Amino acid sequence: MNLFRTYIAPYLKQYKWLMGVTIFLGILTALTASMLTFTSGYLITRAAERPETILLIYVPIVGVRTFGISRAVSRYVERLVGHNAVLKILSDMRVKLYGILEPQALFIRSRFQTGDLLGTLADDIEHLQDVYIRTIFPTIIALFLFVYSIIVLALFDWVFALFMALCLSIIVFVYPLLSLFFLKKRQIEHKEKRSRLYQTFTDALFGLSDWIISGKKERFIKQFASESKESHSLDKKIAFWNQARTFQLQVLSGIILIIVGVWAGSAAQAGDIMPTYIAAFTLVTLPILEGMLPLSHAIERIPAYQESLQRIEHIRKFVPEKKVRTEKGEFSSHPEIEFHDVSYRYEGENKDALHHISLSIPHGQKIALLGKSGAGKSTLLQLLLGALSPKNGTVHIHGQHPESYEEDIYKYVGVLNQKPYLFATTVANNILLGNKEATAEEVAEVIKQVKLDHYIHSLPKGIHTQMEETGQRFSGGERQRIALARILLKNTPIVVLDEPTVGLDPQTEADLLETMFTTLKDKTVILITHHLIGIEKMDQILFLDKGQVAMSGTHDQLMETSARYRQLYLLDRGEE
Repeated sequence: MNLFRTYIAPYLKQYKWLMGVTIFLGILTALTASMLTFTSGYLITRAAERPETILLIYVPIVGVRTFGISRAVSRYVERLVGHNAVLKILSDMRVKLYGILEPQALFIRSRFQTGDLLGTLADDIEHLQDVYIRTIFPTIIALFLFVYSIIVLALFDWVFALFMALCLSIIVFVYPLLSLFFLKKRQIEHKEKRSRLYQTFTDALFGLSDWIISGKKERFIKQFASESKESHSLDKKIAFWNQARTFQLQVLSGIILIIVGVWAGSAAQAGDIMPTYIAAFTLVTLPILEGMLPLSHAIERIPAYQESLQRIEHIRKFVPEKKVRTEKGEFSSHPEIEFHDVSYRYEGENKDALHHISLSIPHGQKIALLGKSGAGKSTLLQLLLGALSPKNGTVHIHGQHPESYEEDIYKYVGVLNQKPYLFATTVANNILLGNKEATAEEVAEVIKQVKLDHYIHSLPKGIHTQMEETGQRFSGGERQRIALARILLKNTPIVVLDEPTVGLDPQTEADLLETMFTTLKDKTVILITHHLIGIEKMDQILFLDKGQVAMSGTHDQLMETSARYRQLYLLDRGEE
């Protein structure tokens, strides 16, 4: 119920007029359909009596045409208005979900499995449109028809109206509750299996090369086939129940139709209604029942909605609380970085990822962070960007905590990682992401700085060449240079190079690093790397091990004083 109030009720209130119009049109559609069959039944009977002139049945003929056209028009407008309202809601939900995920971009891979996100984005949000179209709207319309039909019938025979209320209650209340009871567990299980399939498929897709190299692709195929078979088996059970229930409801509807026909004949014989109304009262039962039958299907879907809402809520719980924005001084083009006795431990871990780290980085200094995976390099970067807050100690950029800058942190820090994302648009547009206000001359200048000017201008469309998805038209080194051009155009005083040359051949790596050091000579550079190519150009080298600084100094100092560093350097160069 809390999830309903959080995710469904606000939209009902926000779009109450569109919802109200949709429900009104749905009721109008049901009423025009019932009047169409009622008038048709009367017309058939009255025409069978061979009236002396067609004028005696002219009104029913006009009524049939009117109700027939009105039913089609009201149904069309109802679908148009209803789907318009629901699509607006889905759009709002997607934007809201993006607003939840966007601040957590650095933590997506650590907090959520790709399959969970894919399931939420592709399945859960889309699934919630059924809350309105297949549950809320049909339920309100069915309840209205139930009350309306009983009241109208009571005007003719209140005893029979009570009996029909009992019969219709089986369709309106008993079967929906039975469906909810029997399918609740299966609906939840079905959602879980679909989620697991999303996870399995996405994990396999992103790790396809690992499956092939390890020789375990057959195991994956068997596992995926087994999970698919289980999901299909559950689908068959749910489909069997739906078919059985539909058959039972159709039989019950037929019995009710016969009962109404018998009652109409008895009422006509008793003189309570005219004989010409026997067929009318009998046939009008059909559209009334047609409006009530979807109620079972509408109610049984509630557990599936709840499961989707719980997954969305699970993601929402990770939204960081809004921090109180503190007053900042003016932007500095020469900021200094200070880490003072900083420690950080991830939730659920029993050891610090960083332990009592202290370092000072004056503006313009070039720092290299070395260390094996898990040593704490990425954690230090996230603390610098304000994505994490230290458990102990302080981190300052220009005298202020990074998190106090919020989005403005990227005025200070530019990040070039091993796989910068390049969009399927032109080279110019990808570079302009660094500064949308930059001129064509400034774009041309940064392209020249990263030594891509001759190559770019040799292309038929120059900087207006399409890069294709993730920049696949260009080589790895070229993509990194374009991303570097973006950083240069942004012109931040601090640049973090996070494994920027991974996957490149040695010659390309050396050339790219030379370009980076040249173009970033006036900026603070923090190089996070496993390789030691170009390490001689760094002002200070920090080697992290188990969250602590194991050694530090310049290249020359470490070569003289540290046998471990000397061995690493020689191994990296292939000299030992």
